[in-house]
Amino acid sequence: MRDDAYWMGVALREAGKAADRGEVPIGAVVVVEGVVLARGHNLRETQDDPTAHAELVAIRKAAKKIGGWRLVGATLYVTLEPCIMCMGAILLARVARVVYGCRDPKGGAAGSLYDLSADRRLNHRVELVAGVREAECSAILSGFFAELRKRKG
Repeated sequence: MRDDAYWMGVALREAGKAADRGEVPIGAVVVVEGVVLARGHNLRETQDDPTAHAELVAIRKAAKKIGGWRLVGATLYVTLEPCIMCMGAILLARVARVVYGCRDPKGGAAGSLYDLSADRRLNHRVELVAGVREAECSAILSGFFAELRKRKG
């Protein structure tokens, strides 16, 4: 049986695709019962779209694939803690679990700045698992931003 670390590896490969395009290297994958529904990576720069976060790209593809917006029973694996926008989409899509790699202290809405996953005022809750392959997820981001700073001088 494939575990969370395995699926985070799939998300890390998606993050690598984002980096190859000059995008912030964040990757995501939606899995239901051991089957990949969809993959996604950041495309904000490529598409000139502020909503083209890895999570939203993957959620949109998954919904299209199943022909409906409810991703009941799905687990979303993402290399960086989701932001407020992405957590909103996760909750609205009825995703069951979110597994993420590293925290986002500047924008995280799954425990760092906010925790929308268990807000009782909302009509859906999502199980969170944090820190899966955290060092690798953090390293790909740190390396990207270090290279960017070096190029800018």
